[in-house]
Amino acid sequence: MDGMDRSYPAALHEKFDRRSIASTPTLEAQDEKKSTHGNDQGHHGGVDIFDPNRPKLGFKQRLHHFTWAWFTFPMSTGGLALLIFAQPHQFPGLKSIGLVVYIVNIIIYVLLLSLMIARFLVHPGDMSKSLKHPREGFFLPTFFLATATLITSSDRYAIPKNDVALVWAIQGAFWIYVVATLVLAVGQYSYVFAAHSFGLQTMMPTWILPIFPIMLSGTIASIIAETQPAAAAMSILVAGMSCQGLGFAVAVLMYAHMVGRLMQAGLPNREHRPGLFMCVGPPAFTALALIGMAKGIPAAASQNSFGSPVDLTTIRTMALISAIFLWSISLWWFGIAIIAVLQSVPKYFHLGWWAMVFPNTGFILATISIGRELDNEAVLWFGTGLSICLLAMYCFVLFFNIKAVITQDIMYPGRDEDVEDH
Repeated sequence: MDGMDRSYPAALHEKFDRRSIASTPTLEAQDEKKSTHGNDQGHHGGVDIFDPNRPKLGFKQRLHHFTWAWFTFPMSTGGLALLIFAQPHQFPGLKSIGLVVYIVNIIIYVLLLSLMIARFLVHPGDMSKSLKHPREGFFLPTFFLATATLITSSDRYAIPKNDVALVWAIQGAFWIYVVATLVLAVGQYSYVFAAHSFGLQTMMPTWILPIFPIMLSGTIASIIAETQPAAAAMSILVAGMSCQGLGFAVAVLMYAHMVGRLMQAGLPNREHRPGLFMCVGPPAFTALALIGMAKGIPAAASQNSFGSPVDLTTIRTMALISAIFLWSISLWWFGIAIIAVLQSVPKYFHLGWWAMVFPNTGFILATISIGRELDNEAVLWFGTGLSICLLAMYCFVLFFNIKAVITQDIMYPGRDEDVEDH
């Protein structure tokens, strides 16, 4: 892998030239003479896209490369807001800091959504091409994941427990989210199965993303159930458990392919190894959801209302045992990803770096939940330590993200998720 890493820029440039017309919506539009920013092709036809002195592009041209992967940013910011709220060791003002992060995340979400709409309006045809693209298309689910963090953090920070109207609004948002993500999970995989042909050696963790949003329905259910009326809470929990089971089961199927790819073709290219952290998410969020849903079962459910006795203590014990089991799987992927990244540290920023934040948020939240259920202070302090590390990683990725935008290292032909470079 070291040899391949050293030759990465040249190899990527060569691959980009050979396949650019087939893989980049920008170049397709230019090739058909329908684009209004035809200078893009000249900028990478004879110019190294990794040259710091390469020509600068205008906003309209760069907007063409504003991809769905940008929603990994509000995903991570929303996850950070949830993590701040869940901290086991609070200090005065911490919840207020979390509220500020929540508000900032709303602004980021609205801004990115506006820019995405602007891209589709300014460059007609980009929406269809982005959804069908063999790489960028897999990042569409990040929009729904960012939406999930808004729903959950809104319940934590913005919904008074005695406001009936807002409680019902959150319930409505949950059901709309479940339907939308079920359509996404079935529809996107159906399209991928019919329209693309991927070799095992090209397997990337992004293949898991289409099932990820519906899996987070369980996480949403575990958070909002405790604020809902008993009857509504049970419906939400049953739906959440079904969605969580579906998401994790499909993720396990994808894990089999991922391990096979790693055994056969080795680790991904240096620049995309941070994406391995995506594998941390499914078992971690499932562990978190199981504990949360078990705690969210209304007390009335134990009164034989469904025709059979329900022992809430037994259910919570089973949820804790299952969560610890799943947490260990998440820990294994966490270790694999860390070693892979440290073996060959990425040189060029990609939005996939945010995978080092959001999935790990689920891992830390699961750690804290397990610590609380065990009433183990050592586990809780471990979760606090991991939270501090995650905050540092968030700031690290945010700094390089901002820098990449300013220096045009992203939103530039050949440097984003609208081109296949792995």
